[in-house]
Amino acid sequence: MKRIFSYPAALAAAGLLLGGCNSKPTETNTDKTAVVVPSETNAASDSTATVATAAGTGAVKPTGPKPAWGPNLTPAMAAVIEQLMSFSPKPLPTLTAVQARQQPSFADALKKQMQVSNIPTPPMNCDTMSVTVAPGVRARVYTPKSGTAPFPVIVYYHGGGWVIATNDTYAASAQAMCEQVGAVLVSVEYRKGPEHKFPTAHDDAFAAYQYVLKNAASMKGDPNRVAVMGESAGGGLACAVSMMARDRKVALPKYQVLVYPIAGYDMTTPSYQKYTDTAPLNAPAMAWFFKNYLRSPADGKDPRVNLVAANLKGLEPTTVISAEYDPLMSEGKTLADNLQKAGVKVDYKLYDGTTHEFFGMAAVVPQAKEAEQLAAANLKKAFGK
Repeated sequence: MKRIFSYPAALAAAGLLLGGCNSKPTETNTDKTAVVVPSETNAASDSTATVATAAGTGAVKPTGPKPAWGPNLTPAMAAVIEQLMSFSPKPLPTLTAVQARQQPSFADALKKQMQVSNIPTPPMNCDTMSVTVAPGVRARVYTPKSGTAPFPVIVYYHGGGWVIATNDTYAASAQAMCEQVGAVLVSVEYRKGPEHKFPTAHDDAFAAYQYVLKNAASMKGDPNRVAVMGESAGGGLACAVSMMARDRKVALPKYQVLVYPIAGYDMTTPSYQKYTDTAPLNAPAMAWFFKNYLRSPADGKDPRVNLVAANLKGLEPTTVISAEYDPLMSEGKTLADNLQKAGVKVDYKLYDGTTHEFFGMAAVVPQAKEAEQLAAANLKKAFGK
C-alpha cells in the first residue's frame, strides 16, 4: 500500500482531527452511577427536541469563503469546518496519540457554531449509566425516559480511527439514536492503539456485543432485538462484529448501520486520491491511524479491517451512510455493493456537501438530521416498531 503523500501546507492549518477527549462527563444528582453526556457533545442531537430555526431552515453559514477542497460544501457544513479550523489544531501525523487526544475535536467545533448561531442545547430524553462489558472495557448505556420496556437494543461503536475520541465525542449520535428509535443504546468504550494494538478494539467490540446479548434484560432491553451501529472506525467494528457473530455461531444482530465506515486498507481508491486534504479526515490522518493501531501492514489485509474483501454472506440487512468530502467514500460504496452481491439487503445513501463526522451534527447541519432519520427509520422497521 502506497503511503507517499505530498500535500499543500494548508493541510497543517486544518488540524484534521476526528475527535479529542477534552470533555468530561458529570454525575446527576439522582443517580451517582450515571455518566451524563456533557452539553458540548450532547448538543448535536436533534431527536425529540426542537432546535433553533436557523438550523432547521439551513440559515447557518460560514463567515468566510469555503475551503478550496470543498467548493460544494453545504453552508452549515462549511460553517462547522470553519469553526474547526479556527482552533488551528496540529495535523495528526505530527503528534503522538496522547497529544492527539487532547486536541479540539469536531464536537468542539459544533459546540462553538451552536453558540455563534444561538442554537440551544436540546434536552436529554435518555437516562444514562456506566457498565463494565468486558475486563477493562466500559460502556455508556442510554435508556429512553419514556416508553415501555423491554426496549430494542443498539450496540454502538464510536469513531476515532481506533486511536482517539471517546463516547463523549460521539455522544450526540448515541443520544439521537436512543431517542429517535426508542431503544436502549450501549456505547462501547473499546480500548485503543497504540497502547492496545489490533485486534484489541475488535475483540472488545465483540465481547461487548456478547455481553449485551446475555444481559439485555438487566438494561430494560430485549435480547431478541439487538442491532449494531458505528461511525468511521466504529462502523468497521460493527460490521466486523456481525461477521464474528456469524463465524462463531453467535446470534446475529437484527440490523447494522454503518456510517462512513473504515472498510479497507487501500489508500489509492478514487476518494483517497480526490480528497487529499479534507477536514476533519484525510489520507495522512488515515495513514497515522493505521500506523498506531495495526501491528503491521499484514493486519490491514485481515478481513475484520479489509471489509471490502471479506466474506459478507449471511449478514443482516444494512444501512450504509457516506459523506461526499471523505477519503472513505469509495470504500463505503464498495462495501455496500459487495454486501448486495453477497445477498444482503442494503440501503445506501451518499450525502452531498458533507464531510466525515457530519452524522451527529443535526442541530446545525440539515443533512445530518436527514441521515439520523434514515438510520432511525430503518432500525425501527428492523425492530418491528
